Amino acid sequence: MGGGMDFRTALRNRLAVMQPSREDVAKYKKLHPPKLTTGIKGLVGKLQKLGVDVYLVSGGFDALIFPVAELLGIPQKNVFANTLVFQEDGKFLGFDEEKPTSQPGGKALAVRSIMHKKSYRYVVMVGDGATDAEACPPAHAFIGFGGNVVREAVKEKSHLYVHSFEELSELLSSNEETRSDVQSNGIH
Repeated sequence: MGGGMDFRTALRNRLAVMQPSREDVAKYKKLHPPKLTTGIKGLVGKLQKLGVDVYLVSGGFDALIFPVAELLGIPQKNVFANTLVFQEDGKFLGFDEEKPTSQPGGKALAVRSIMHKKSYRYVVMVGDGATDAEACPPAHAFIGFGGNVVREAVKEKSHLYVHSFEELSELLSSNEETRSDVQSNGIH
């Protein structure tokens, strides 16, 4: 997370301080419903119409990512995120440390797992952070996204860099060759 501590250790330490209960998570979700970045719903819909499987790979928590996936029409089985673990009474117990996204290089591990299970010919990672860029390889390409925040390091590692999801959607629509490749090769 920018220092000398690996992601899993930092996550463990932060959660030990926060101690979020099941009730805390439910309250948070109610007070902070998911907000989608402009254009993401259209892009995901366009990709799905082309037969592309779309995944969400996040270092966040599935309890907060599942509502986003639902808004986007992405099945929960296509979400790779961390899972909070609670005691029977709802008190915080920890997090599932077996999830690939809880470890250093976790997004790359998740992408590798997806590729292995599905035997995709191509996988493209889209994201705005360094850990997204680190997932390429194993992803075949990385599209950097600067619609919420521009990070120069992400720009430098990108095969393509866009400032909006509409821009990416337009590129997909306007490039007949790309659209044909997506359909015939199953780029995911």
